[in-house]
Order: sequence, then structure tokens, then C-alpha cells
Amino acid sequence: MWWSCGGEFPEGTFKVLIGHDGDGGNILLTTLLLTRHGHVEGINPERFRGRAELPLTELGVHQAQAVARRIAATWQPAAIYTSPMSRCIATGQEIARVCGADTTVLEELNDLDYGDWQGQTHEEVRVHSPDSFDLWHRAPHLHRFPGGESLQDLVARIAEALRFALRRHSSDTVVFVGHNSGNRALLLTLLDQPLSAYWRLAQDPCCINEAEIIDGRIKVLRVNETAHLPPYFA
Repeated sequence: MWWSCGGEFPEGTFKVLIGHDGDGGNILLTTLLLTRHGHVEGINPERFRGRAELPLTELGVHQAQAVARRIAATWQPAAIYTSPMSRCIATGQEIARVCGADTTVLEELNDLDYGDWQGQTHEEVRVHSPDSFDLWHRAPHLHRFPGGESLQDLVARIAEALRFALRRHSSDTVVFVGHNSGNRALLLTLLDQPLSAYWRLAQDPCCINEAEIIDGRIKVLRVNETAHLPPYFA
């Protein structure tokens, strides 16, 4: 299934759309599990992968299977939403197979658009655009990728995906399968932290992040958990 949630909710500052049920009684709880796709080529050496289609490697498949088992052992997700990139779809399908939940593609979970830098290694960009490369690492919130997005663009659409999920799953557990950049942006939103803190978070392949959203309040319980991955797959 393929969805785009753009335009369904008003634009503006992120607000949690959750609270009491229609009778004013029970408190509604959404549990969000956020994971990153499994390993692909281009992670080492580092490369601006963005929206290039890259399949999971053998290692990535093992990681996806491991995170699927971890989720199934602890939670019962009602739905799994993935980025349109095949590496996220494949990871989501492993989770769906073990958990017995449906997967849906959300365009808003797509990777950051790196524009003209997509496909290039970090070292290549460092050589031909040293000032821009330095700004990206020193003050990421001030940077826009040439021909691509800024972190402000990214966080705006990632927040739309979250609003969409909260409206549809006000008392469920849902899984987002996304990317390093999008996961960081969403976690910063949930933690009410500025985009300047982008580099302070790590997101390893097939890690688990968990947040509870209850009665309009957000509690982040896990960030970048990888204990479910065997050491040789971490």
C-alpha cells in the first residue's frame, strides 16, 4: 500500500494530535517504534546515498531479520510504515512477516534529498566544496544541499508522517522504517531539541528507538538500541 499524507493536516508547528477518547474517558496511547533500514553499500566509506535505490546487502538482510524478531518479541505493532526506498520497504517486509502486520509506504518518510551531492563520497564533496561541507558538519541547521533539501524541509515532512500515524493509530503501536537523517530529525522533534543538535544523535542500521505519546505528552524511552543485533551484525 502507498500513501502520501501531505496536505491532510494544516501546515505549521508540530503539535501532538492525541488526547482523551471521544467520550472524555480513557487516555489514548500511541507507541512509536522507529528503526533504520538494514546495511547497504555506501555506508562505509560514507557516501551521500539519499534517494539512490540500493538493495540490502546480506548483512542488511540479517539485521532486518534481527530487528523483526526483537520487535515481535516485545511489541504487537498494528501497522508498519516505510520510506519509499526499497531498502526500507525490504526491512519493513521482514518486520511485517514476523509480526503479522501490514506495511504501507509513506512518501514523507523518504530520505533527505542531497541534490547535487547524491551518490558522491564525503571525501569527494570535501575536496570540491570544502566550505559547504564544513557548514553541513559545523552548523547543519544553516545548510541547504545544492539542488536539494534543508533540515527544515526534512523535519516538516517527517512531522506530517507522525501526525498521520497518530490520527490513524491513537491507541496502537506503530513502526516507522526510515533513514539516518529522517530518524534524527524526528527524534529531535520528539525531544524538543533544535536542528543544530543533529550530529549529537546516532542511528545505526536496524536500531530501535521507542517513544510513547500519551495524553499529549511525549516520552522517549529508547534511542539507537542495538543490543538485539549480534556483535558481528552491529
